[in-house]
Amino acid sequence: MPRWFVYVLESLVKTWFYIGSTDDLNKRLSDHNLGHVQSTKAYRPFEVAAFVAVKTEAKARELEKCFKTGSGKAILRKRILTDEVRRQRT
Repeated sequence: MPRWFVYVLESLVKTWFYIGSTDDLNKRLSDHNLGHVQSTKAYRPFEVAAFVAVKTEAKARELEKCFKTGSGKAILRKRILTDEVRRQRT
């Protein structure tokens, strides 16, 4: 059973995404929204735009690193984060 998550947060006030990994997705989202994460504090509040569940921390870190590259971001935008979701909000 997967125990780790690679997640994509979408700011609800600015056009901005954050990619991270955790073993407790709900707690991590709360940490971001409460301003406990310095790198995301200015972009609060967030919602989870997408996540991928994997079995190990090592695999989660590897996938997170991949999604933070140019080609990884392209895959996220084209295959996982659809324009349909963003159009519904505007």
